[in-house]
Parts: sequence; structure tokens; C-alpha cells
Amino acid sequence: MPNFVELWVYLSSTPLFGLTATLAGYVLAHAVYTHFHQAPWANPVLWTVVTIASCLMITGVSYPTYFSGAQFIHFLLGPAVVALAWPLWQRRIELRARWQPLLVAAILGGAAAAGSAWLLGTLFMLPAEVVLSLTTKSVTAPVAMGLAEKIGGIPALAAVFAVLTGIFGALAGKYLFDFLRISTAPAGWVARGFALGTVSHGLGAARAMQVNADAGAYAGLALGLQTVLAALLIPLAIGLIPG
Repeated sequence: MPNFVELWVYLSSTPLFGLTATLAGYVLAHAVYTHFHQAPWANPVLWTVVTIASCLMITGVSYPTYFSGAQFIHFLLGPAVVALAWPLWQRRIELRARWQPLLVAAILGGAAAAGSAWLLGTLFMLPAEVVLSLTTKSVTAPVAMGLAEKIGGIPALAAVFAVLTGIFGALAGKYLFDFLRISTAPAGWVARGFALGTVSHGLGAARAMQVNADAGAYAGLALGLQTVLAALLIPLAIGLIPG
């Protein structure tokens, strides 16, 4: 026991704490996820976040101390996003044949995601800056933060909405697609993946990749398209809204 206490004191005061906690939390959560046959409710990202946040609150370790170690994993997000291009390259022939309907689907899906958020926020009479932050919920968090700042929203709130949207999509997507009777034939996986990437960005794409290669590839494509389209079109759309 004294050795464990000494190890905890050492880790909690060095960058190793954040790195160790993140890796250990995810490995444990992924083991549970695998044990339950990749059930959506057992999503390892969700439970890693819950576990680490709970540990930080209980132990009193500050977020900057945690992130000083976790940043090494955070850095790998860049190469991971770039790696999403490889499955698309493998499917480049079919993408050339499908680019027009995919582009239309991306525009309509992004418009539905942002427009429904704006409409609900307005109906519930939320403050304007909250509504504007909510419209970026289906864009990956770093872009959502910059976009929210540009249109008058709150970047930190936009990040929270984006993460919650991604987690919700990863958890509920399968059940919604089954309810809508979207098949698991090859074309059905394409539709599921593209829809999940459109609405739930990186977390949705990660979930899609875990269940089907085609779904993962098209989710990655949708993620990239929404990043570009939202950055271009949301500011224009907000500028057209009176008052």
C-alpha cells in the first residue's frame, strides 16, 4: 500500500499521470466494450471520459495537470484524421461515380443539422449566443469552436455541444437506423456511415469504423465534407437571418 501511494503521488505531479490515466481508462473501457460485443451503450470513448472526469473530481487533480500528459495522445488526433483518407482512396472509383448525390446529401444533411438546432433553440427562447453555438454541434469540435467565435457564439459551449452530439450519435445511431429499417447490405452501410459522419463527426465516424469498413470510410468522408461546408455556409446563413 505505501508503494502504491508513492506511485500515485509521483504520477499525479508529472505529465505521466494524464498519459497513463487516458491509456489505462481506454484499455479498460474497450475491454468492456468488446466483452459486450461492441454494444453502442458501452462506447469506450464515453466511458473513458466519464471515468477520467470522475477521477479528476475525486482526486482534485487539475485539468491542466492532466492535459500536460494527455496532450501526447491529443497530438495523434491530427495523423488519425489524415489517415481517414486511406479508406477513401481505396474506394476512389465508386466515389467518382457517386460524388454528386454525396455532395447533395452532405449539403442537405448539414442544413438539417444546423437548421434544426437553430429552430429548437429559437423555439425554447434560448439566448442568441447559445443558439449560435448550438448550430455548430454537428461539426468536429475544433472547427465548431472557431466557427462559433466567428458567428457570435461561445466557443467553449460549442465544443460541449459538439462532443455531446458525437457521443449521442455513436450511442443512438444503430437503434435509429434499425428503427428506420436501413439495411445492412453494402448500400445500407454506406448510408449509415455517411449519415453518422454528417451528424456526429469524429465520434460517429469512429463508431462506424468499428462496425463496418464501408460505413467507416463514408463516415470519414462526411466528416470532412461537413467541416468544409459548415465553415463556408453557416456564417453565410446566419448573415441572412434578420435581426
